[in-house]
Amino acid sequence: MTADDVVDRTEATSRRRPPPLRVAAWILLATSVGVQIAFPLTGGGNVVLTTIVVVAMSAAMLCHSAATHGVRGLLCLLVVAGGGGLLAEAVGVHTGIPFGDYAYTGALGGEILGVPVVVPLAWIMMSWPAFVVARRISGRKLWAVPLLGAYALTAWDVFLDPQMVDAGYWRWSSPHPALPGVEGIPLTNFLGWLLVSALMMAVLSVAIGRREPASTTDRRAAELLPLVAYLWVYGSSVIAHLVFFGRPPVALVGGLVMGVVAIPLAVSVFREVRR
Repeated sequence: MTADDVVDRTEATSRRRPPPLRVAAWILLATSVGVQIAFPLTGGGNVVLTTIVVVAMSAAMLCHSAATHGVRGLLCLLVVAGGGGLLAEAVGVHTGIPFGDYAYTGALGGEILGVPVVVPLAWIMMSWPAFVVARRISGRKLWAVPLLGAYALTAWDVFLDPQMVDAGYWRWSSPHPALPGVEGIPLTNFLGWLLVSALMMAVLSVAIGRREPASTTDRRAAELLPLVAYLWVYGSSVIAHLVFFGRPPVALVGGLVMGVVAIPLAVSVFREVRR
């Protein structure tokens, strides 16, 4: 074997080895999933477990955005989803616009501008999966990503808001009219989510652009983590509300609403894995 052969083999091995940031993202996601599994054992979780889940998964998405789109991707996600989420929540909690009149109870810990620190991290946690899912389903069409991404992200809140209200983390002043089966959460909340999410997705889409890895195989490997995260959140949320949280109607409605995105996504991923 010549020296050139050794160099070629070393370079080929290096190309096959996942980037460290992507490995870190998988470890963080696995940590978040492991802690979420403990939620039913603690009556729906507690503030410590909730914080660990959100911090670990948001960190996973930041690592993934950096691994796939460099510093630009990291900063875009941090500023647009984290900063945008904080701004939207701060305006919302002080004015009632655009989500409706609500208040945090203080149970989620330290706050910035009246918003618990963990809340903008939660926007980061699911904005990135929703964005990647929207890009995949839309074929990266610039006009479609904000619409699909906004729906994908808002659909998750059909599960999130009832769980957090039941846990006593925030409360609504006027929870009516509500989505059928999702009692206690006003429709204005979901309309506000659609608006804020669409703006986030539009900015992310323009800021990050259509940059992809060189090959289709690389692209599929690169986008797998946020897709898995989105599908995990969907499946675990249905089971948790149906079996453990005492909210079967939320499991049904959320399963249908989020399933519009999650089920075709799951079929697509399954077909790719089989191939």
